[in-house]
Amino acid sequence: MKNWKFYNALFVRVLFIMILFFFCVFLIYKTFYYNALLVGFFVFLMLAEMYFFVKNQLQFYDRTLLSILNNDFSTNFPQENKKDNFQTLYLLYETLKIREQEQTSKELIYRSLLNNIETAAIILEKENDDWNIFLMNDCFSDLFKVPKVSHWKYLKNYIPSLCAEIEKTDFSELKSAISIKIEEQDLQTFMLQTSRTQTYNKEYFIILLDSIQRVIEKKEKEAWINLMKIISHELMNSLTPIRALSQNLLHIVDQESLEEDDFDDIKSSISTIINRSDHLQVFVENYRKLAMLPTPTKEMTPINALFEDCLRIMSPILKAENIELINDIHSSRSIMIDKNQMEQVIINLITNSVYALKEKDEKKMYVSSYTENNRFFITISDNGKGIDPEIQDKVFLPFFTTRKDGAGIGLTLSKNIIEAHGGYLSYQTDEDKTSFVICLI
Repeated sequence: MKNWKFYNALFVRVLFIMILFFFCVFLIYKTFYYNALLVGFFVFLMLAEMYFFVKNQLQFYDRTLLSILNNDFSTNFPQENKKDNFQTLYLLYETLKIREQEQTSKELIYRSLLNNIETAAIILEKENDDWNIFLMNDCFSDLFKVPKVSHWKYLKNYIPSLCAEIEKTDFSELKSAISIKIEEQDLQTFMLQTSRTQTYNKEYFIILLDSIQRVIEKKEKEAWINLMKIISHELMNSLTPIRALSQNLLHIVDQESLEEDDFDDIKSSISTIINRSDHLQVFVENYRKLAMLPTPTKEMTPINALFEDCLRIMSPILKAENIELINDIHSSRSIMIDKNQMEQVIINLITNSVYALKEKDEKKMYVSSYTENNRFFITISDNGKGIDPEIQDKVFLPFFTTRKDGAGIGLTLSKNIIEAHGGYLSYQTDEDKTSFVICLI
């Protein structure tokens, strides 16, 4: 660290002291003892002044460096120390102070994020052979009724089952379901996920816990809210005009005499009321189909026979729409299904593909099947317009549809049927192809 002004001041002091010292020696040599004593006294004063000058400089350096080492940036520099001798040290101090403030801000943001997520999280920091609790978020503390303790051994007193499960794996990474009893409540199932990471000379262990019941309840609540929005929308679309027309009819019949135009209005109003009532009846019937799906009556059904029947039904529509069907199902095996229900699923999926291909010049549909890991897969694909990202999370929602003449129950009903068979229905979409995949276990 170059502080030329400090070195120059020190050099001048040393030079002046040496001159006075030699002058004192000269006076002694000339036997001017009193004069030599006076000069010696000045030499002593100069040595003391130089000592305190150097000491103050070194003390300031030591105090500043100690503040940096202890991450204490509360010291305020005097204005004169921001330049000249201490300019470089001041720049170092300010740079590290800014970095510490940025790091503190980031840490506060990270803690705030962790405290606002609905996943219970705890981070352990290894010290020698023990684990200290580096961070416990609010969700973890509230969920398990645990105070924010500082050591792993204290946490074991509150949730021994969780700690025993982690210690059993010797703090290694794992992902599994675990049942934990919270105070006097029943056992609750959580998805436990842990990971281990190391930064420089520090080692950390991260524990994440998601309540399976809470996730299910949240999804169910979201599904019910979306369903009620759709049902309310459909009901209001019919009930609002029916009420308005009924009021209009009441006003007409309250007149003392009716003209020919009034009879036309009555006929038109009654016709509209009947149409809206029919729409409501269809809507309720579709809801009944979803809510009262019968239990599948399973029997061994050849795959080829299942698709032959479905394609025979859909063949006229495919020909009328000029859709090229690429059938890659050549399996001779049989599966345990309810044939009528499964036909309904396949016909629904093929009908959706026909609609997706409406605006395409080159229309292609693919059907295929394969077996993997004791699971049987049926895939129905098309090169149609695909599924927009905005609606990908709504395709299986009851009564949701993008078709003007659609009821919005085809995919929902298909999904319910497949799940009743113990399987699942999923989809994959990209720029070239959209595929719906039936998986039967």
